[in-house]
Amino acid sequence: MQAYVEVIIRTIAAFTLLMITSRILGKQTISNMTFHDFVSGITLGAIASNLALNVKLNHWLIVVSLLIFFGISFLVSKIALNSRAWNRLVSGTPTVIIENGKILEDNMRKIRYTLDSLAQSLREKNIFNMAEVEYACMEDHGKLSVKKKSEYEWVTRKDLKLHAAAVQSFPVELIMDGIIMKDNLAHNGLTTQWLEQLLRQRNKSVSEVFYAVRGTQNQLYFDYYRDHIDNPID
Repeated sequence: MQAYVEVIIRTIAAFTLLMITSRILGKQTISNMTFHDFVSGITLGAIASNLALNVKLNHWLIVVSLLIFFGISFLVSKIALNSRAWNRLVSGTPTVIIENGKILEDNMRKIRYTLDSLAQSLREKNIFNMAEVEYACMEDHGKLSVKKKSEYEWVTRKDLKLHAAAVQSFPVELIMDGIIMKDNLAHNGLTTQWLEQLLRQRNKSVSEVFYAVRGTQNQLYFDYYRDHIDNPID
């Protein structure tokens, strides 16, 4: 029984220390991970897991180890803020993948980046045709930044000299996975009867709706369970 209590206490202590150190290290550590952030996160996690579960090791020694590593990580981060050269050393530098529409194979080999990974990253940015890309750069946190060729860039309202309509309201989710979001309706002065009437006008019922939302311009969007797509792409 004593062993269980010790593990519980050590786990709580490990969680608390990780939360404190993560808060101090900042949001960068959990959002855009650089090499330094990756190493820090994994090492702090490993030390914390030993603190939680390895009862053979003295818990105070593990706490000291964790605090020392935290201090090193914090110091490295502080120096990197004031020294560009040091920041490039610990965080890495961006790598150009596509330049003037040409894929730079040597750069891809240096960072062990495959064509499949490049195509996937472009699709995530709604680019399915590589010929649309003028520049692509792998940032030091591992995400791809892309600039399209001018003929493929979106035209903005400003370009067309059109007045952009102001956002009238925040999007309101009405139905999620076939369940009416009654709290959302109530907070926005809407009723279940109003929603059901809209569905009846579309010859649908709540159970047929996967997702429904009222957008920023009060426009309504409904997605149904049955999409009537015979051969969906896998």
